[in-house]
Amino acid sequence: MSNREEVFVFGTGCFWCSEELFKRIIGVTDVTSGYSGGTTDNPTYYRISEGDTNHIEVVRVAFDPDIISREILLEMFLYMHDPTSLDKQQYDEGEMYRSIIFYSTEDQKESIDALFAKVKYEKRYSRPLVTEVRQLEKFYTAETFNQDYYQKNSYQRYCQIIIDPKIESFSSKFKEYLKGKP
Repeated sequence: MSNREEVFVFGTGCFWCSEELFKRIIGVTDVTSGYSGGTTDNPTYYRISEGDTNHIEVVRVAFDPDIISREILLEMFLYMHDPTSLDKQQYDEGEMYRSIIFYSTEDQKESIDALFAKVKYEKRYSRPLVTEVRQLEKFYTAETFNQDYYQKNSYQRYCQIIIDPKIESFSSKFKEYLKGKP
């Protein structure tokens, strides 16, 4: 195992879904739900829900690039939500649910640009990508009740209707990258 670690911060809609999916990936060393991109210091879940902070629900994904590549994580990001939908993912609507990638290094930005050029060239989507790409400035950790949400609440209807099908689809598509794979 290397001593290198990189960080992306991803917004894919509700952070409960993406947190659970990224936690299942080999090479991912930490996943934390939080907020980024806005104008309010120390935002809260309730303030963000009111829509006046400009923050986005995001997950901070730390990973070892010697085990899982940036490119694969970026492909996973695109797969786990609709990157052509502006401020809406399934039942979640509002700018706090927009598709966004916050990068930490210029090398990461180049990887994002290369993937987006490939996606456009392949005409992978019938609509253009609306995913924002910005350099990470600040990340605020979400409240304790939002961390490990699926693990603590998998019996809830939202988890069963929204997250469970995502887990199944994602696990099928990326099975070779799952922790504890057979």
